[in-house]
Amino acid sequence: MSAPLHELSAQALLAGYRSHAFSPLEVAHSLLAHVERWEPHLRALYAFDADAVLEQARASEARWMKGVPLTAGGLTLDGVPATLKENIASRGTPVPLGTAATELAPALEDAPPAARMREVGALLLAKTTMPDYGMLSSGLSSFHPLTRNPWDLSKNPGGSSAGAGAAAAAGYGPLHVGTDIGGSVRLPAAWCGIFTLKPSLGRIPIKPAFAGRVAGPMTRTVSDAALLMAVLSRPDWRDAMSLPAQELPWLELDGEPQTLLRGKRIGLLMDAGWGLPVQAETAAAVQAAARLFEQAGASVQPLPAFSTRAMIDGLDRFWRLRSWLDISALPPERQARVLPYIREWAAGGAGLSAADLYQGYSQMAALRDAAVAACQPFDYVLSPVSPVASFPAEWAGPTNDPARPLEHIAFTLPYNMSEQPAASINCGWGADGLPIGLQIAGRRFDDVGVLRMARAFEQLRGPQRDWPQAPPALEGEVHGEEADDVPLIRRSKPMANRGRVGY
Repeated sequence: MSAPLHELSAQALLAGYRSHAFSPLEVAHSLLAHVERWEPHLRALYAFDADAVLEQARASEARWMKGVPLTAGGLTLDGVPATLKENIASRGTPVPLGTAATELAPALEDAPPAARMREVGALLLAKTTMPDYGMLSSGLSSFHPLTRNPWDLSKNPGGSSAGAGAAAAAGYGPLHVGTDIGGSVRLPAAWCGIFTLKPSLGRIPIKPAFAGRVAGPMTRTVSDAALLMAVLSRPDWRDAMSLPAQELPWLELDGEPQTLLRGKRIGLLMDAGWGLPVQAETAAAVQAAARLFEQAGASVQPLPAFSTRAMIDGLDRFWRLRSWLDISALPPERQARVLPYIREWAAGGAGLSAADLYQGYSQMAALRDAAVAACQPFDYVLSPVSPVASFPAEWAGPTNDPARPLEHIAFTLPYNMSEQPAASINCGWGADGLPIGLQIAGRRFDDVGVLRMARAFEQLRGPQRDWPQAPPALEGEVHGEEADDVPLIRRSKPMANRGRVGY
């Protein structure tokens, strides 16, 4: 049986459009019906407008019929469904930053990733949800309804690219774009069983730019992520931290894994030096993945821990104080709308001094230097993405404790600070059926190499489990908090999230 149109990869969709086997409008109808089945359970989308999706699809269909799809730099995604995380500004849509404390106003321009997607005609389904200010690895938000994990609706998709991870795993089209400053594309990718690349800092222009902050593709396959990288990495002057324009062989990934891996020096990091201990199932899955690399010809050697408790405590103080300054500058009525967990966490910065702030900020450089030095003897480094599996959907993080908020990012955070590319790819399953993520990190600027390593592992790991399917609807069932939440496919206006906690 052939796959439904909305399940096809980006490459398969483009091939079908070129051959006129099917049209973007047919794909849009298939996708919207699928979203209607899933979205009342997942709540992964923000600013979803079915009529606008169909309008885009009709325009794309007309271009393909004339043989003139939208292209930029020789690339097209015309008619291919995609989502953007809601903190990636798109013209005309408010950017709530996941929090009810934001005063909503339409964005005046597209941020660079949104601009690149429009230039090549991507079918923009919606924005995707995130927690308050992107400061949680969770689908919990004071603005968006609670986002859940499609593998188990009682579990968390992770974050802060929560909706993107859930949408990719649930099959809301092939292409999704998230952002990451400490693990925010890799953690949901690991917990939702999808693929992602956190690229080298500056590889994908972004606005606003900040130390460690990147945008990255979130997809079901490595090849689709590579196609998205080719589009998103095109230059944009508005990011003063972006890398110079460079033609890279993004799509040249395939080859025999044994040929690609033979002689590669691989580090295996199983102890991050701080944070939650690695669960036995996670350790076993990552070690089994490392053996596949070794059997294919790579040399795998243990890598000792290189980050320290002092580094993360310093960064935690810096981020708390920065957030405290931002939140305390709001009027009292808006401060009260911030998620209580975030308010409690940020309040830990209230009594910190300028010396505390400087010392905390300095730990970015300390962690960067430690990561670069530790990785230097190796071509690539393997590790868990997270030390633990997913956690209850209603929690703010794996500890659910604002006094210990970062214990799960010990493997991901270093590569934001060191600006190195790092991917997450599924490498196994827990006894509860939840995915386990393998992180593959490379040297700075070697984004294509990390994609090739991930593609080799994708071939070595063999067939995967079927993707999760939407639960059957019960007669008369109304999902979510209000009856106007369904049926989504017939909504003609963007989602009306009204500043409520979704749990």
